[in-house]
Amino acid sequence: MKVLALSALALGLASVAMAADVSGFVIDQACSKMPAMKADVACAQKCIKGGDKAVLLTPDGKVYQITNQDKITAHAGHNVTVTGDVKGDAITVDKVTMAKM
Repeated sequence: MKVLALSALALGLASVAMAADVSGFVIDQACSKMPAMKADVACAQKCIKGGDKAVLLTPDGKVYQITNQDKITAHAGHNVTVTGDVKGDAITVDKVTMAKM
């Protein structure tokens, strides 16, 4: 019975989103596989406005999906820090702060 309870607890914790700050460039999903495009503001804005999803590309190349697109699209092409709930490779954005240059 203890094993079952611990397993249920572990599975429950695995699905809980963790609040975090994640930094990177807001880029369109299509260009996220091309690191050279990460700072191309005009391209990111054009593609996101055209319907491509915005993602967050971190300096180490990890791509985070953004669950609430309306909170991030105004920052297309920008280097930002996103504060929100991270669950796997997805972030639910609470706040976006422009990175200091």
